[in-house]
Amino acid sequence: MAKQNVAEQFVDILVRAGVKRLYGVVGDSLNPVVDAVRRNRAIDWVHVRHEETAAFAAGAEAQITGKLTACAGSCGPGNLHLINGLYDAHRSMAPVLALASHIPSSEIGLGYFQETHPDQLFRECSHYSELISSPKQMPRLLQTAIQHAVGRSGVSVVSLPGDIADDPAPDKPLETALVTSRPTVRPGDAELDAFVRMIDEADRITLFCGSGTAGAHAEVMEFAEKVKSPVGHALRGKEWIQYDNPFDVGMSGLLGYGAAYEATHECDLLILLGTDFPYNAFLPDDVKIAQVDVRPENLGRRSKLDLAVWGDVKETLRCLTPRVKEKQNRRFLDKMLKKHADALEGVVKAYTRKVEKHVPIHPEYVAAVLDELADDDAVFTVDTGMCNVWAARYISPNGRRRVIGSFSHGSMANALPMAIGAQFTDRKRQVVSMSGDGGFSMLMGDFLTLVQYDLPVKVVLFNNSSLSMVELEMLVAGLPSYGTTNKNPDFAAVARACGAHGVRVEKPKELAGALKDAFKHKGPALVDVVTDPNALSIPPKISTEMVTGFALSASKIVLDGGVGRMLQMARSNLRNVPRP
Repeated sequence: MAKQNVAEQFVDILVRAGVKRLYGVVGDSLNPVVDAVRRNRAIDWVHVRHEETAAFAAGAEAQITGKLTACAGSCGPGNLHLINGLYDAHRSMAPVLALASHIPSSEIGLGYFQETHPDQLFRECSHYSELISSPKQMPRLLQTAIQHAVGRSGVSVVSLPGDIADDPAPDKPLETALVTSRPTVRPGDAELDAFVRMIDEADRITLFCGSGTAGAHAEVMEFAEKVKSPVGHALRGKEWIQYDNPFDVGMSGLLGYGAAYEATHECDLLILLGTDFPYNAFLPDDVKIAQVDVRPENLGRRSKLDLAVWGDVKETLRCLTPRVKEKQNRRFLDKMLKKHADALEGVVKAYTRKVEKHVPIHPEYVAAVLDELADDDAVFTVDTGMCNVWAARYISPNGRRRVIGSFSHGSMANALPMAIGAQFTDRKRQVVSMSGDGGFSMLMGDFLTLVQYDLPVKVVLFNNSSLSMVELEMLVAGLPSYGTTNKNPDFAAVARACGAHGVRVEKPKELAGALKDAFKHKGPALVDVVTDPNALSIPPKISTEMVTGFALSASKIVLDGGVGRMLQMARSNLRNVPRP
């Protein structure tokens, strides 16, 4: 039997860790690894057109499956292209292993062609970034990288010179058992005792939930019922906590709606559950705050805490709920539910009035129709910008749908690459990329990846020929919009030229039929919807401090912004509110 080289050993370890695909672009320093993938039937090479797409796709796959994924780039410029997608995966807590191929080991430090220092470059967007400078470091270094990515939920980067990848692997290498899943984390008894006392002493409690509530929907609902608490959420908590939630008061933040802001400010105890919500201007500074998070470094970095609880949400609530006293008074909860319903009643008109005649098409209307027609288990990938607004307000979660985007890193051009990774996990599951024309055109080359692999991703393009979120930022600063206009092609014609289904929609009455046809199409499809560039949105509660670093406008040219089917949920919850 021929002796393994380092590249073959590298690939075998990835397979043993459960990696199914390696996303990347081939190149000379990467060739030994790519060839090892070619000869290993347990793993596939996914050839994308840009390495940034590879990293975004791997991050999306990891978010959908919860398992380790991998991407790769060749030396120098090749692996540098990975960095933006890796930042996003790392900040999204997605377990991703990135292979940064490197120049010949004998030339490192000598200004060689395409020389960079990837082991240093990727340190800020990873838990672990190291260089393999000798075959003897394998497989221990790769195993350590995998355990960092899985155990700490983020990115690990391994830099591997091409010549070392081609060297013989060590004889009888030590292969330890790999960590492939995370444990639950329970708070200490002292913290739980203090938490119980704080809850029992409070009269008005509000829960504000983030992505850390994934898998804990039942526990959150049970706790909210016991303490009669309204439940708000951040954008990344929406898909996990909003559905089947009789305590729902909407979302806070710059994309927010409903009564979440009031609920967090009018309580006397705010409990932050699994959220690293970045906009501290939306958090109160005059109520008691307790925070539960599995990452201790997140505790207290957004607001002053009265109690920090280190633990995952599900296990913490399992320990906590049986111990707290059940509250009988639900006046605060009922008041917030009514405020929430009233707030939604006031804005829903924005996408229901004269939509059949409004040209260009209201983007709110596009999102509402998409929400209605998409599958109950669809995966939505969402571009940064105004698409975030429409997804936040119109896509209805139900416990089976997924909504992922660059919600922590805030990168443009993420939706299409993420859709690639999401679709590879299950070709039969509907995957919809909610793309803006700016983001789509930035990495448009990877629409060809959909065609090459016949991935049935459906791209719904919100085409307003502008960078509308940036225009909002300029409005906030009192500046005229400049450099924000896009001169776009007929994207549907481009899609057809690539070999995909493509249709352009300019009239509202054409929209539903175009979406239905795209969803029925077995391969990739693009629906190019010409939308109103003047359709902008503001949150329900604003102040000058809230606008810093984000788009917000107090001008009268903005629309109210609708909220889709969430009004129905709010009305339904009101049935339980006692009438005077």
